[in-house]
Amino acid sequence: MTYTVNCSILLTELPLLERPAAAKKAGFDNVEFWWPFETSTPTEADVAEFEKAITDAGVQLTGLNFNAGNMPGGDRGLVSWPARSDEFRANLPVVAAIGERLGCKGFNALYGNRTEDSTPEEQDALAVENLILAARAVAPFGGVVLLEPVSGTEAYPLKTAADALAVIDKVKAQGLDNVKLLADFYHLAVNGDDVGAVVTNHAADFGHIQIADAPGRGEPGSGELPLNEWIEKSRSLGYNGPIGLEYKTPQERAFGWVETAEAAK
Repeated sequence: MTYTVNCSILLTELPLLERPAAAKKAGFDNVEFWWPFETSTPTEADVAEFEKAITDAGVQLTGLNFNAGNMPGGDRGLVSWPARSDEFRANLPVVAAIGERLGCKGFNALYGNRTEDSTPEEQDALAVENLILAARAVAPFGGVVLLEPVSGTEAYPLKTAADALAVIDKVKAQGLDNVKLLADFYHLAVNGDDVGAVVTNHAADFGHIQIADAPGRGEPGSGELPLNEWIEKSRSLGYNGPIGLEYKTPQERAFGWVETAEAAK
C-alpha cells in the first residue's frame, strides 16, 4: 500500500520543516502538505527552504494545498471568496512552480465558506472561474486540481461527494478534465454521505483519497469506519494513487497501525 503522510496535521510535535525527514524515518517515501506559508506569495527564500526540506529528506511531495486562508481561525479556502479572490489568483503561479520543480501532481483547492457580503450564486460562479484558472495553471506538467467536501464547518457548502462533483461538472463543461474529487473518507462519513456508494460510482475518477477514522479523526482502527474495505474497493475499481494519512494522532503512536495492517496480510 502506498501511503503519503500529511505533514500539516501529523508530526506536529516537530517544526514544520523537520517533518518530511521524520516521515522518511518512520518508513514513508511520500508526503503532502496544506499550504505551508503565511501568505499566497511567500518569499523566494521561504519557498526554497520548504523545497529543500523535502528534497533533503528524500521524500516525494504528492500533494499541496493552495492557500486556504487562516485554517486555525476557521477559514476553509479562497476559491469562492470574492474579497480574497485576488490572493487565490496570485497563489496559482507559486503553487504551480513548486509543483513543477518537485514533481507534485495533486493540488487541493479548498472551496471556501459562505460569506455575508456575497450571494451563494455569486460565490459559486466565482469558484468555477477560479477552478478553471487553477486547472490551467497546473495542466502543463500534468497537475490535477482537487476539490474536497469538508466536515466540521457549517459555512462550508461542499459537504457530500455530489456537492463537489456538481462543481467539477461545471468546470468540465468548459473543456477541462483535470479537476477531480478529493475523497476524504472521514469527512464524507462524518457528513453522512454513503461512502460505499461514492466508491462504487466514482472510484475510478478519484483524484486523491485521504483517510482518518471516526469518531475522533484518529488513526485507522481507532474508530468504526471500514477504511480498508473502502480503500481496497477503490483500488479494485481503478484508483491507483496514494492514500493520504490525514488524521490527528500523537507522533509516538501515529503509525503503529501500519505495521499491524501489513502483518495481517
